[in-house]
Amino acid sequence: LKAIPTVRSYNATVSVVPGVTTNLNDVVTATATTQFPIHGGRNNEGRLMIDGLNIGNPPGGNQPTSYIADVGNAQEVTFTTAGGLGESETAGLVMSVVPKTGGNRKSGALFMSFTGKKLSGDNFNDALRAAGLTAPTPLSNVYDLNGSFGGPIKRDKVWYFLNARTQGSTKIIANVYYNQNAGDQTKWLYSPDLSRPAYNDRTSENASGRITWQISTRNKVGVFWDEQANCRTCTGLTTGITDPPRVAPEARGVSQTKPLRVTQVTWSSPLTNKLLLDAGWGGIYYAWGNFERTPNPTHDLINVVEQCATGCPANGGIPGLVYRSQDWGQNYAGSYSWRASASYVTGRQSLKVGYQGTYLSDIRTWYTNSQDLAYQFDNGVPNRLTESISPWVNNGLGAWHAVFVQDQYTSGRVTLQGALRFDHSASWYPQQQEGPSRFLPTALVIPETPGVDAYKDITPRIGLAYDVFGNGRTAFKFNAGKYLEGMGISNNWANANPTLRMPCTVGPFAPCGVTRAWTDSNNNLKPDCDLLDGAAQDLRSRGGDVCGPISNAAFGTTTLTNTFDPALLTGWGVRASDWTLGAAVQQQILPRASIEVAYTRRWFNGFTVYDNQLAAASDFAEYSITAPSDPRLPSGGGYPVSGLYDIAPSLFGRVSNLVTAAKKYGKWSDNFNGVDVTLNVRTGAGWTFQGGTSTGQTAADNCEARNNLPELGLSPAINLAQGLPGLTTSPVSPTNPYCHVDYGWLTQLRALSSYIIPKIDVQLSGVLQSKPGALLAANYAVPSQVITQILGRAPAGNPANVTINILAPGQKYGDRINQLDFRAAKLLHFGRTRTMVGIDLYNALNSSAVLTYNNTFVPGGTWLQPQTVLTARLIKFSAEITF
Repeated sequence: LKAIPTVRSYNATVSVVPGVTTNLNDVVTATATTQFPIHGGRNNEGRLMIDGLNIGNPPGGNQPTSYIADVGNAQEVTFTTAGGLGESETAGLVMSVVPKTGGNRKSGALFMSFTGKKLSGDNFNDALRAAGLTAPTPLSNVYDLNGSFGGPIKRDKVWYFLNARTQGSTKIIANVYYNQNAGDQTKWLYSPDLSRPAYNDRTSENASGRITWQISTRNKVGVFWDEQANCRTCTGLTTGITDPPRVAPEARGVSQTKPLRVTQVTWSSPLTNKLLLDAGWGGIYYAWGNFERTPNPTHDLINVVEQCATGCPANGGIPGLVYRSQDWGQNYAGSYSWRASASYVTGRQSLKVGYQGTYLSDIRTWYTNSQDLAYQFDNGVPNRLTESISPWVNNGLGAWHAVFVQDQYTSGRVTLQGALRFDHSASWYPQQQEGPSRFLPTALVIPETPGVDAYKDITPRIGLAYDVFGNGRTAFKFNAGKYLEGMGISNNWANANPTLRMPCTVGPFAPCGVTRAWTDSNNNLKPDCDLLDGAAQDLRSRGGDVCGPISNAAFGTTTLTNTFDPALLTGWGVRASDWTLGAAVQQQILPRASIEVAYTRRWFNGFTVYDNQLAAASDFAEYSITAPSDPRLPSGGGYPVSGLYDIAPSLFGRVSNLVTAAKKYGKWSDNFNGVDVTLNVRTGAGWTFQGGTSTGQTAADNCEARNNLPELGLSPAINLAQGLPGLTTSPVSPTNPYCHVDYGWLTQLRALSSYIIPKIDVQLSGVLQSKPGALLAANYAVPSQVITQILGRAPAGNPANVTINILAPGQKYGDRINQLDFRAAKLLHFGRTRTMVGIDLYNALNSSAVLTYNNTFVPGGTWLQPQTVLTARLIKFSAEITF
């Protein structure tokens, strides 16, 4: 890992693992929260283990959070990509990091790396300029300074290892600038200051220590503490992911995780040369969310989003831009895990029994401006508003326990594996209070409430390895098993919370709110309607405005509009799960060189739907539209988009949802098939190579369920966003009709290699990555007048337009993303000191690959305008001194 040209973090490291799909497109920048599903899996199934204990993220299904694991100072880093036995909750990639422990000899290391604007090239070319990118997006700086030291407190008895690190990066954001009107309550439009481009920055500092105590020959204890502060000094947009949203700087809080604390205690005891006992406890506690940027001059200003339905030259020209005022959160989460196991190992057999447990907490409070309002403009003209409850609290707690037994037995040329695991998971919610506030005049006090109570699952797993010819050169491998969706304060464990069952259509990562159409008839940029009245209003005769009905008529009351089917919250086999099957052939082609071809199939189960009990399928009008003519669309456009639905106007905003199992409404399938080809070479002459291709297809179908439930997808944003749905989630909704989705066969290539030139101690290494471009959409805001002509009536809720995706998922992708990185390093010896001085060349071919696009479709407009681009070719210097 130290040899290859990449950032020293788990995020960048997993990006070179074959078969993994990450949301980290640019390994040059500093670390970000990263999801890393493998083989078509859910986004929340990846696991980061520190000394065998999960570093989880409760709001995200207990996948890794923004914790920065120091892989550069790790004693050991391993990956499990398939075939996990009884220790595995999910079928996802498991990255295991074991920190260094120190030893009887004092030793240490100092690592430093840096690059900056003057060491960066320019990949802003004519193609990007023609696509609408207004200026290059240079990387201003990347730095990393890391020192570590360890040794004995008492020789052969107690050791220590200390580590401290600071790192950060800054990069310009494409087409977004500081707003010249920021903080001015008299100004409502976004006026970009072209001399001040917006930028994204991250900083991180951490200090950690580990003490290991050999109490006796058969008892060893380790204590680990890691204190981190991410974005303590950030001044830019500081988003938690690499590709930022379209947000003006004044409308963004600070995405800091301060504090972020990891603590662990482990114990191991080899009672005999065959029997090992092992136990541990560990926890992570951290802050998350966009904290309020203080001072906040926008606190009393109303937030605005520019829809840009037909182009918006009068208001900045950026579809979806959020500006003028902040929304923010003040959130804290904790994940505390423990484990205990006994392993019995002989020459032929390896038997292990164990217990695992985790306690989770997620405490959230979301805020908006003092007026609890947000506006939507179209080219600077209001057409919709959002009413919010602020502050909005939603707190969740949960726990799971698991016991497992697994065994591996070898007889002759055959090795058999088997495991059985039992999981028990539950969630509950402490007493909470919402309001009183502007749009919730009567406070809602909710006593402690059970949620999932409880899921119980038994999951079997098997595996086989067979030496085909008995010469150790050809192996056939097979594995199969049932795995579970990662438990967190997410999906059903969270959605049963009464605060998430309130009458909201906005959330959960923003204050609970509803939307309504708005025509500013008197042009005073003030909604001159009774906003506490959720019914449609036309007050033009009195000099007022036209306001549509709110999107949930019960908003502002203490009514809970989502009811869970009791059978969905308890029982055996109810929890979302998936089956995984794999088969592989590994062949030695040369000494220390092998090739493996592996097939993987996964199928997913346990989907849920929201069924509005106040509306039947017959209450929805089905209609079609014709896509506009545009040469950028498939076949130049002009094709029908069918299977769209609009609810009867009399039922708009009337919501009483039953949350229940999707299988009650018809067939629902979600499958992945893939083939990985991997080549591994490790020669005695100092050359290492690992690389290959990963080709896969994801297909999902819920058309039968959608025919019986036209409102499918109208469930609150809470249901869709809370659980960080995986790559297999179908995007179906009443205005996104693609109930059968085939993403096509997609191939990614990853390869890494390193070679040490003998005698001169020069190390050469490189990483090649090639993966499909971004999945594209064409979100077309169809004018309400067009829908009226088709339906013979106005669309429900009287919106100014209806947004319809006129491009089927998987129908069109961006250009492939190719990146080639090199490193050259020289090893220098000075007595007992070893120094490795290196030069990294990132994006050696100076690719200008587009990472994200504008998916707002306007005929002849800025659809597919680049939003982020791969960092231009740059040189980074590094040095590591070990002593």
